[in-house]
Amino acid sequence: MTKKLGIAVIGLGMASQPHARALLALGDSIETLHAFSPSAARRQSFAQAYGLPVIDNAEAIFGDPRVDAVLVLTPPNTHLELVQQAAAAGKHVLLEKPLDISIARAEQLVEVAERAGITLGVVLQNRFRPAALALQALLDSGRLGRLVQVAARTSYWRPQSYYDEPGRGTLARDGGGVLLTQAIHNLDLMIALAGLPQTVSGFVTTSPVHAMEGEDVATAALRFANGALGTVSATTCAFPGLPDAIELVGDKGTAQLNGTTLTARLHDGTQVDVDGDEAGSGSGADPMGFSSQAHQALIVDFAAALAEGRQPRISGRDALQVHYLIAAMLGSRGHPVQL
Repeated sequence: MTKKLGIAVIGLGMASQPHARALLALGDSIETLHAFSPSAARRQSFAQAYGLPVIDNAEAIFGDPRVDAVLVLTPPNTHLELVQQAAAAGKHVLLEKPLDISIARAEQLVEVAERAGITLGVVLQNRFRPAALALQALLDSGRLGRLVQVAARTSYWRPQSYYDEPGRGTLARDGGGVLLTQAIHNLDLMIALAGLPQTVSGFVTTSPVHAMEGEDVATAALRFANGALGTVSATTCAFPGLPDAIELVGDKGTAQLNGTTLTARLHDGTQVDVDGDEAGSGSGADPMGFSSQAHQALIVDFAAALAEGRQPRISGRDALQVHYLIAAMLGSRGHPVQL
């Protein structure tokens, strides 16, 4: 019998919900040994909701030889130090996005994992949606042709009560607003499909809709290495919230991702349609209002990467790409930034 992968969860806030559902579904191959939060109330609530074992001491996780990997779901500004602890203990890490709150800390985090020889995977689960995988296959086959235009839109809604939570949308804890917290998923998927833009010219602002430190509206114009042009937009002001959208225009056809659905129409008269079976998008007032299927697929890939001695589909180096794009958007102020 193959040994189950031993996992420990660190951080039992809102982000733990889809992960817990995914871990329960994968119980035949993954054993969740510990779940930690410094909050006794969160530990109790998590244990009651999912029946997974909780622990009140994070150090015990790093010292437990049964733990092969830690799933880190804590606020972004804690990520570097937790990865340092995991690296020192020889534990692999599956890290909730973003890597950390700044480029410097994100790069240091990736380097720490590489020097220690531990595997670092990053939770950017939209790449695992069936519609996204189908679009990637369409691009790889050449059926869409050479890309000439790219558009990515994140139009979410978050009420003020969301930002009233301590630390939410601040530079110190989250590293900013809509870009690092919400749009990072769609921007990462855009980069996976179309590549990292070469030039970015963007604007960000905090609208009158929210009282917060970070940005809640962002737009940018892009130029890609092959000459294709693109636009991105992101907001948490779009009531009641719309699914993420990506449109790719090639010289052989056009493809549109709308949430978990793909629609592609090609010049040769053929078409590709994938109707996603995931419920919810998380784009509205309930940030966790979506299926855990993509999380489950991502965890399966991470476990397989450990078993096969390879990098996971989304490594730390991969995740740095979307951080570079977001940093360019935040720093552009309308001036072109070269990536």
